[in-house]
Amino acid sequence: MLPSPRALLLDFGGVLVDAPPQPPDPPALVRRLSRLVGGSVPEDRIAADLRQGAEAYARWRDEVGRSGDPVELPHARVWADFVTRDWPQRARAAVEREATPLAYAWTWRAEWAVRPGVPEALAAADDAGLPLAVVSNTLCGAAHRDFLAAVGLARLFAAQFYSDEAGPRKPNPRLARLAADAVGVPIAHCWFVGDSLNRDIACARRAGTGAAVLMRSPRTDREATPPGLEADARIEDGHGLLALLRRAWGARGPSSPGRGGAAAR
Repeated sequence: MLPSPRALLLDFGGVLVDAPPQPPDPPALVRRLSRLVGGSVPEDRIAADLRQGAEAYARWRDEVGRSGDPVELPHARVWADFVTRDWPQRARAAVEREATPLAYAWTWRAEWAVRPGVPEALAAADDAGLPLAVVSNTLCGAAHRDFLAAVGLARLFAAQFYSDEAGPRKPNPRLARLAADAVGVPIAHCWFVGDSLNRDIACARRAGTGAAVLMRSPRTDREATPPGLEADARIEDGHGLLALLRRAWGARGPSSPGRGGAAAR
């Protein structure tokens, strides 16, 4: 049985939200970039560079994730290094000036949907007085914040930490520790819930969380299993998280610093 948590640290994509793959060159973004650069780069080239840039950025994320303490790139660097490297100078400068809103547009997905059982699990944790925090690698955390607000879940979180805002990228343990500090709970009394062994569970282990919980997603199944790295528990969705919490609480009730949830914080 896992130790009863005093706070929950949760990943965004694959845990709170289903994040199915989307084309890296959405037509609306291609047209937006074309207007921004005044047509100096043809739309077919913009689309091709977005596709190639997304693949290169994904490779960079995998490579840096194997380093000691990975950190996120600024928005302007992502565009310059992976998409606009060979564009005319004026076009590159125009994209750099709009790097953050463009990163938001590249991150946002109309297909995002809250995972089954997640609202119930979060509500139960909040009712029990457990602080909740998001801990997520992302190109643009603002898009994640806005989605959680739109679906009515943002009010449940005491803190949200995203790699592009905070700097560290999972498995860098600093991202989890920043979240634990923000909610005022020692990291050893937090559960970390993620869908990636390589990033989330590795981050939890390095940070020293009380428990590392793996929630299965399509990404989980695509990953190679790192030798010697295991989660303390595996669940399928938010319903599984709620059941895990109830088992940990048992007859003693939740172990938390207070009662009343987000409304009391």
